[in-house]
Order: sequence, then structure tokens, then C-alpha cells
Amino acid sequence: MDTGRPFLVELPIRVQGYDIDVIGRVSNIVYVRWLEDLRMELLATYFPFEECVRRGVSPVLLRTEVHYHHPVKMFDPVRGRIWVTGMGRTSWEIGAEFVVGEKVMASGRQRGCFVSLATGRPAPVPEWLVSQWQAWQTAGIPPQPWSGAPAHAGETAP
Repeated sequence: MDTGRPFLVELPIRVQGYDIDVIGRVSNIVYVRWLEDLRMELLATYFPFEECVRRGVSPVLLRTEVHYHHPVKMFDPVRGRIWVTGMGRTSWEIGAEFVVGEKVMASGRQRGCFVSLATGRPAPVPEWLVSQWQAWQTAGIPPQPWSGAPAHAGETAP
């Protein structure tokens, strides 16, 4: 495990024919889709979307940035990595990179928040995630994958 990247998730990514643009490179917009695939896997690993809904909240994106370093081409063995870089009371930030071997082909960041499904207004980051983040920040304890943690005070299920 990469101890400098809490909540790290890594996935192989298969470049599809429809990902390629007219000059034979992965189109810029594809990286945004790949970021979404990674973000959903991060949620599935550490706080499943179904649990978010059960607690009456949903993560919402506020910003996505992608920095293109080197072109990815058809048949390149791409791996995507995503991890949490920051967490506040209602917001979170994640970093990501797409590599071939260990060469970073593109990197990205996303910022988001949690919103109440009932009101559509910002809601606190679920306590399970906050406690995992704080354990990492204060003691270097790696976050643990979701195992069905009970709801904490202040978190409700619909």
C-alpha cells in the first residue's frame, strides 16, 4: 500500500476503440469518464454509494481538473489510481493519475461535497469517512475498507 496516499484505489483501464480521437490518442474527455470510474470504485471500497443513500446523503462533484502530460494510445496498459487528498466538514478532495508502467500520462483532481437527499443542501461528510481520515492525519493509520460500519450520531438513515 502507498502510505502517502490514503484511501488509495488502483484499477486497470482498457483503452477502447471509441476512446481514440482522429490522431490516434485517447480523447481528453475520456479521462473525465475514467475519473468517474475511479471515484465510484473508491466509494465502493470505502463508503458504498448504497450506504450513502441509506444515510440520506450523496457525494456531488464541484470541480474536475485533468492535466495531460503524455498521450495515451490504443493498447497502452493504463492503470488508474485515486486517493483522498483532503477532507473538511462537508467537502472532500481527491487526486488521481493515469500511468503506463510508472510514467504518469495524466493527472487529475476533483473536489466535491456531500448533500442531503432530502434538502439538496450541503451535509456533513459521513462520520465513518471523517474518522478514517483523522486517523490517517493524526496517527498515520491507513483507512480501512468498508465493512458495514454502524451509523454514527448525527447520521440518519431514511
